[in-house]
Amino acid sequence: MNEVVGRDDLLLLTLDTLRHDVAVELAAAGRIPNLARHLPGGVWEERHAPGSFTYASHQAMFAGFLPTPARPGPHPRLFAARFAGSESTAGRTYVFDTPDLVSGLAAAGYRTVCVGGVGFFNKQGALGDVLPGMFRESHWEPAFGVASPTSFEAQVERAEQVVAALPADQRLFLFVNASALHQPNWFHLAGATAEAGDTRATHAAALEYIDRHIGRLFTAMSSRRRCFAIVCSDHGTTYGDDGYTGHRLAHEAVWTVPYAHFFLEPSA
Repeated sequence: MNEVVGRDDLLLLTLDTLRHDVAVELAAAGRIPNLARHLPGGVWEERHAPGSFTYASHQAMFAGFLPTPARPGPHPRLFAARFAGSESTAGRTYVFDTPDLVSGLAAAGYRTVCVGGVGFFNKQGALGDVLPGMFRESHWEPAFGVASPTSFEAQVERAEQVVAALPADQRLFLFVNASALHQPNWFHLAGATAEAGDTRATHAAALEYIDRHIGRLFTAMSSRRRCFAIVCSDHGTTYGDDGYTGHRLAHEAVWTVPYAHFFLEPSA
């Protein structure tokens, strides 16, 4: 990462609430081709979330604690704040001297931009200002939120505008929190109703919806130079699993998340 930072643009895309098992099933079935073509080996890596809900997980990720590989460690991290005794900071880790990765990248010359999604990014109150407030530039509007059936399309359009407005030599760290998978998501499945509510099937349909539009985001982020992309879930969620519904709870479906990182090569 010490070679990547300063050379490439950076993208962190969190597919908010995406379950690992659903992500794996859809990739194997060919239902998310635009994502799968970028996954190393065409498969998601199984990892453990750093938090059980959006706020906690993103606070950890912005401090450099991305989801942890679901196997015995320690596992060297891509990014880490400088502190003594860290067992997951290695020679290839990009170490920053600020409290969080966002300000660390800003200090390294990056334009840091947030395109928010779920309520913790809506800037409509003190709590909703915390996470987007880490960035030099942040965007949120109702069209990006959980209640919008076209949220990801709107977020991608804003990301395209951000990229187009930058000087050619300005490095970019773009963070996008995709809200489409978060409840309510029933409207992404044909024939589903609000009365019937969200299900594992509507959750899967929301991921297919994201996949239909994600190519535009990847194209924009690789339009100026190579981009290092991290795509992952911040936590999963439950749909009646063992009697549980929702997240912010200690269940395997919440703690187990899909993860991938890869390069997006610039267009010819």
